[in-house]
Amino acid sequence: MVGWALRRAAQVHVHLARKASGVCRGPEHQALGARPTALEPTGRGAPGAPGGAVELLGKSYARDGYSNLSRKVLSRVGRNLHNRPHHPLWLIKERVKQHFYARYVGRSGTPLFSVYDDLSPVVTTWQNFDSLLVPADHPSRKKGDSYYLNATHMLRAHTSAHQWDLLRAGLDAFLVVGDVYRRDQIDAQHHPVFHQLEGVRLFSRHQLFAGIKDGENLQLFEQSSRSARKQETHTLEATKLVEFDLKQTLTRLMTHLFGDGLDIRWVDCYFPFTHPSFEMEISFHGEWLEILGCGVMEQQLVNSAGAEDQIGWAFGLGLERLAMVLYDIPDIRLFWSEDERFLKQFCVQDINQKVKFQPLSKYPAVINDISFWLPRENYTENDFYDLVRTIGGDLVEKVDLIDKFEHPKTHRTSHCYRVTYRHMERTMSQREVGRVHQAVQEAAVRLLGVEGRF
Repeated sequence: MVGWALRRAAQVHVHLARKASGVCRGPEHQALGARPTALEPTGRGAPGAPGGAVELLGKSYARDGYSNLSRKVLSRVGRNLHNRPHHPLWLIKERVKQHFYARYVGRSGTPLFSVYDDLSPVVTTWQNFDSLLVPADHPSRKKGDSYYLNATHMLRAHTSAHQWDLLRAGLDAFLVVGDVYRRDQIDAQHHPVFHQLEGVRLFSRHQLFAGIKDGENLQLFEQSSRSARKQETHTLEATKLVEFDLKQTLTRLMTHLFGDGLDIRWVDCYFPFTHPSFEMEISFHGEWLEILGCGVMEQQLVNSAGAEDQIGWAFGLGLERLAMVLYDIPDIRLFWSEDERFLKQFCVQDINQKVKFQPLSKYPAVINDISFWLPRENYTENDFYDLVRTIGGDLVEKVDLIDKFEHPKTHRTSHCYRVTYRHMERTMSQREVGRVHQAVQEAAVRLLGVEGRF
């Protein structure tokens, strides 16, 4: 069960190392009181135990045993950084839009691809999973991996959650941009809220085979067996043409963003909603970086949306990943900064103007360790990471699991985490950080059911 639903009344002890020692098995133990912290669920709309409701974007969602949204994550909903003019994520979005509008034009001279960048991040679990053929036992459905308002509604884990609805509406070429939400580790590359751009294009038989020699004799579909190269309902000719168009489209996009001479490679992978599936990697500063995932859309998905006579491709990319690479932004927390020293660097006249981020003064880190015995059941690391994020906010630069220990007699497991705190705009004292860390340790006892390691 998610940590927000676990309430423990008994006081226990948790070892807190005020200064990082590199070893968590020191002799000190600090008794914890039971006073509430900012994480304590209280009142209407607070995350945690069933009952009450979550008020979000003008709607009310009844809480139940699935509800696991923290106040920190809820505070990010509606920020829409990708629509904020001159924000680095907005720049990336606009550059992608510009490329697709200029490169792909319909018969009437209007852009072939329509763009949707203001769709609500609240979706049903059917939209997020079932419509995309995500198996019932897929790890992404777990409460430890996704953010649920309740058993039927959640914050989208990917922009693909809108794919089926847009296909059902009759669209055959579109881009979707938006904020997505996933429970994850804490470091400079990961944040529970990030932004994706999704692309989809469908082809009729005439569109796909136009200009191909003897194309009038080729077919999109057949009944055969699934292989590593194609789906059971697709002809090999159709699959290869869709795959070629997909890779050509994405290669052109990356060349538009990064410039000529870019080294690209394709890696076979798996997604529930495409087959065959690929990841694109680019060579940047001497290393291969994964940039996006893509593939030929599962025909079962396309058929269920009412486009039985078409075949298509889809891709999804992370705006933060592209911006961090293109603009040399070292820490994902910076995208949420209101510091003018950061934001003004991206106020450019031309969205294609090259920008290299000039680092703000890097203030010193303050490091604290925390170790505890895990509950005997219902503990996930993402519960702890969410708790740290909720209390520490963007003061937390990263959290590392640095030690695990299993008691030889009781077989209970303890974890030791190293929490790195760093303010983006000023120096913090150990006393100031200590208060935050104390709140983290108390909340871990009360909400996650951990116990002191003796």
